[in-house]
Amino acid sequence: MHIDFHDQTRSVPTDDIDLLQRLIIFTAEREGVSREAEVSINFVDNKEIQELNRNYRQQDKTTDVISFALQESVEGELDIVGEDIPLVLGDIVISVDKAKEQAVEYNHSLERELGFLTVHGFLHLLGYDHMTEEDEKKMFQKQEAILEEFGLER
Repeated sequence: MHIDFHDQTRSVPTDDIDLLQRLIIFTAEREGVSREAEVSINFVDNKEIQELNRNYRQQDKTTDVISFALQESVEGELDIVGEDIPLVLGDIVISVDKAKEQAVEYNHSLERELGFLTVHGFLHLLGYDHMTEEDEKKMFQKQEAILEEFGLER
């Protein structure tokens, strides 16, 4: 699996990026995602994620993670299928500022919070959502199971 990290904050330690890379690969294997899949993970500050949230979700506030799935099909859109074409899942954008705030709020490590947000964003790219109570329960149970199996517990 190809994972492209971009740290605009220049604040995420290399060890944490290595951990998140292993976590994404672990999650992808658990979910049956192709080894040829690609994803990008972008670390930004609160200002940048608020701008993205305002521009793409019409919510003018900070948030912790936003996912931009490239595999979602739109009505009337043609499917492009081919073995030579890599499966580009999309982009995950994480606010490092918000992750730090939430790590303190939830009384766990920054690594655990970044791991949670990474898995959460990745599951969104795979089509999971939490728009209904039932979907939210399913997604959050899956996240916790993945983090626990990986060894990144609270």
